[in-house]
Amino acid sequence: CMRARRRVRAAAPTAAATADGVLAEGLSNWGFNLNLGPVVDLDVNPNNPIIGSLERAYSGKPETVAEYGIAFVDAHRDHGVLTTLKHFPGHGSSRTDSHKGAVDVSATWSEVELEPFRQLIARDRADLVMTAHVVNRALKGAGENLPVSLSAFAQSDVLRGDLGYDGVIISDDLQMDAIRRNFPLEDAVVR
Repeated sequence: CMRARRRVRAAAPTAAATADGVLAEGLSNWGFNLNLGPVVDLDVNPNNPIIGSLERAYSGKPETVAEYGIAFVDAHRDHGVLTTLKHFPGHGSSRTDSHKGAVDVSATWSEVELEPFRQLIARDRADLVMTAHVVNRALKGAGENLPVSLSAFAQSDVLRGDLGYDGVIISDDLQMDAIRRNFPLEDAVVR
């Protein structure tokens, strides 16, 4: 799977679209109608334990990530499979893994990480958006100290307001340690 991902990343967006089409056709044939991808995080920190070091990002350039994201979404739509842009507002600059604990990207994140989301939303390529379990003080409301996935401000004011997204927002897995260790499940589900 990792070798295949590396080949797709090295290929042109049209070649990637062909590979994405094969994936989408398989999902459709198996009865799936939703893929929790593409990853549209920027490869900001190549040592990032969950994005960069696993080669999950298409590029560090927003335009390139958007091109590959469009190819991914279009290939899936051709086979009746919806997609999920992730991990809003960007997990590519993190230094730690939200699967293993709390992650604060306030010092490493920059607004350019929103750009792939902005471009894909503007081009009507956002079926769903998945939020990340990252704390980002640049995107918090008054009195909030919550991960973006639980932040009404980040989702309502930034994703819906600033970026103009009006579709379904889902969170990453609520059993990841960034949430599980810091919030009761009932509270996380309600938020």
